[in-house]
Amino acid sequence: MSEWWTYSLSDFLLFSPRTYYRLSELYNIAIWPAQIVMLALGIAIVLLLRRSGAWQARAAAVILAASWLFVAWAYLIGHYDTINWAASYFAAAFVLQAVLLVWTGVVRNRLSLRRRADVASRAGLGLFLFALIVEPLIAPLLGRPWTQAEVFGVAPDPTVVATLGVLTSAERPHWHLLLVPLLWCALSGATLWTMQSPEALVLPAAAVVALIVAACKTLPVSQP
Repeated sequence: MSEWWTYSLSDFLLFSPRTYYRLSELYNIAIWPAQIVMLALGIAIVLLLRRSGAWQARAAAVILAASWLFVAWAYLIGHYDTINWAASYFAAAFVLQAVLLVWTGVVRNRLSLRRRADVASRAGLGLFLFALIVEPLIAPLLGRPWTQAEVFGVAPDPTVVATLGVLTSAERPHWHLLLVPLLWCALSGATLWTMQSPEALVLPAAAVVALIVAACKTLPVSQP
């Protein structure tokens, strides 16, 4: 039996890149036109991020929670589970994230959004726009068909980045809401890196931005 230190990440990959991207294509075809609906909801969140108020934060939390639930049910359980035995565990984490978003942002109304044009707000809006506009373009820009595009609200990666964008725009850091998205960034980044995908660093980079902003909000501000 080989020693554990002789294994690499590729030894734990349960599928080939071709199988992974083909699964995304079949998934997109199966759920069409859900992508259009989710993109419209994403635009609604952009408008909400430009304002402040209790109902705006609640609405954003509801849309995000619905997106995490949809990804858990339609993608992770309905499709990803066919090639990865751990998909059901990932789905449970996505459901947990949805519950936390509803509890924090709707029930307790603690997800206050920042209206100020500061670095945190711009970083949050930038992350969200990247997830909404740029991530669906990655597949065709890399030579893959449009049917393999990853769209906010229906695919896990852009949904996670968009959530990091909203959390980055919040008045204060919510570390319990950041845990699952950050873990997914590490997991998805490692998977794509193992498959030698050019977009492997996208999610880790988004996680770093969110961590830096959250840490800056946590540190006390010295008064002159």
